[in-house]
Amino acid sequence: MALPLPSSFFLRGNVVQVARELLGKLIVTRIDGVTTSGIITETEAYAGVTDKASHAYGGRRTARTEVMYARGGTAYVYLCYGMHSLFNIVTNVEEIPHAVLIRGILPMEGKGTMLLRSGKEKISKDFGTGPGKVSKILGIHYSHSGLLLGRDGQEAPPARIWVEDHVMKVAIDLILSGPRIGVDYAGDDALLPYRFRLPESAFSASVPVFAGGA
Repeated sequence: MALPLPSSFFLRGNVVQVARELLGKLIVTRIDGVTTSGIITETEAYAGVTDKASHAYGGRRTARTEVMYARGGTAYVYLCYGMHSLFNIVTNVEEIPHAVLIRGILPMEGKGTMLLRSGKEKISKDFGTGPGKVSKILGIHYSHSGLLLGRDGQEAPPARIWVEDHVMKVAIDLILSGPRIGVDYAGDDALLPYRFRLPESAFSASVPVFAGGA
């Protein structure tokens, strides 16, 4: 069984590297006792106070974004357009508001539950593509913002989120990179190649090995 990533993984200073290395890891949620998971297929890096696309650009701090200044390995989940919860993982040490947005997953465990949450009848090609869909099928809600990732020692907590290692080995030359989506307001920073994703071909041999949990 794969182990949860250590906190040191998220405390590193290079958010771009963390975003790239999250590809192929397994994100797991246990919400009200129900477990679902998916292989991370797409991420975006946000480099804090110097990144015009970041919610923390220029040192901005609000009630919503204060969690971005927490230690790496904390969940930052915000509501988009009043309806979509978008899940980010805070990285770096306290007071440096770096974060990685999880934009896509390949569903693994708990597919039946994911279908119920989505209101769909079957898992389509783009079922786990898009940050709003990711949160919805994993059961992540903006009220989970501030949770520490990992298997903590609490007694039956209502929600738990963690990332496991060694699910899928990803070759660097397979990773696609490019500008982030929906950040045109960020000027030149909108062109930064901070979005990382895996092509469909990356799963041709891996899906049969890791599939399960219908």
